[in-house]
Amino acid sequence: MKKRILSVALLAGMGASMAVSQGMPPFGSDEDAAYAASLWQAMTAINLAGDNQIHVAPYEGTDPHGMMLETFFTAVTIDGYTGDLIVKRNYGPVGVSAEEVMSNPEDHLGAVTVMFRREEGYDPDNQDWFWAKFLPDGTLDKNPKGMALAGMIAKGADVGCIACHSGAGGDDYVFTADNTAATSR
Repeated sequence: MKKRILSVALLAGMGASMAVSQGMPPFGSDEDAAYAASLWQAMTAINLAGDNQIHVAPYEGTDPHGMMLETFFTAVTIDGYTGDLIVKRNYGPVGVSAEEVMSNPEDHLGAVTVMFRREEGYDPDNQDWFWAKFLPDGTLDKNPKGMALAGMIAKGADVGCIACHSGAGGDDYVFTADNTAATSR
């Protein structure tokens, strides 16, 4: 069984690499959107998204995420695989205070950005992270070309999720890794 799972993971990673090399975008496919939907469901089940979401004291942020942020580190299981999950709630507008966000978070939530470490081989060039940007209602945000922001967002580009996070210390793509034991690799 392990060989079969490993084979499937390797094939999934090869398929993603082939898509990139053939000029197909590495994100925004129907498969990426479906995976992101499963991720949103898992987040809702543990109250990191949806109507009953938990809140913590927000802290000051910056573009592209938001002027105030809440960040959560945990692990969830998607399609039988358990991986690290980082959920960042992005609040605005410029000038919003922590008190304003805490008193009425739904009025200030702009997006929910997510990193989920998928199975080994998904995207070995980028620590196997799956990226997603959700609107507050759980639908996927889109880039100016109308592509859903889920998958290997902007892989190979000079800007975007992967380009920015590749500069995080520790080669784990997580800027706050020094402050938490969230990542398992």
